[in-house]
Amino acid sequence: MTFHLLIITPNQKVFEGNVDLLNVMTSAGQMGILAKHTPLLSVVKTSELHIQEGKKTTYFATSGGVVSVQREKVLLLLDTIERADQIDLNRAKESLKRAEERLKEKTEKVDEMRAKAAITRALNRISIKEKYTEI
Repeated sequence: MTFHLLIITPNQKVFEGNVDLLNVMTSAGQMGILAKHTPLLSVVKTSELHIQEGKKTTYFATSGGVVSVQREKVLLLLDTIERADQIDLNRAKESLKRAEERLKEKTEKVDEMRAKAAITRALNRISIKEKYTEI
C-alpha cells in the first residue's frame, strides 16, 4: 500500500509521487511513515531521510523543515535536501572546514550557533555521501 509524498524546498519541488515508506528524523525521534499513518505535524531535524518505492530506496541529506502527515498524503517542507548521489563531497568538506575555522575565531563577529549548525549540516552531508554512494 502506498501514499502520496510531496517534497518541496523554497526553491523547487524535489519529489512528487507514490511511495511505500518515508523514514525521517523529527523532533519526536526517528519515524517510519507508511500509508494510513496517524495525522501529525512535526519538525524535521538536520538528518538523513529516505524513501522507499517498491524495491528502490533513495537516500537524502536534509537540513531540516517540517513534515505534515495526512492519512493518504505526506508533505515535507524542507530548508534544503540533497540526494546522496548528488552531494559534492569536496564542497561539503570545505563547508565543514570553514565552519570549524569560524567557530575557533571566538570573536563577537562569529555567531556560534550558526557555526555549529553549519558544522552539523556539513557532517550530515559527508556521512550520507560516504555511506550511500560510491566515491
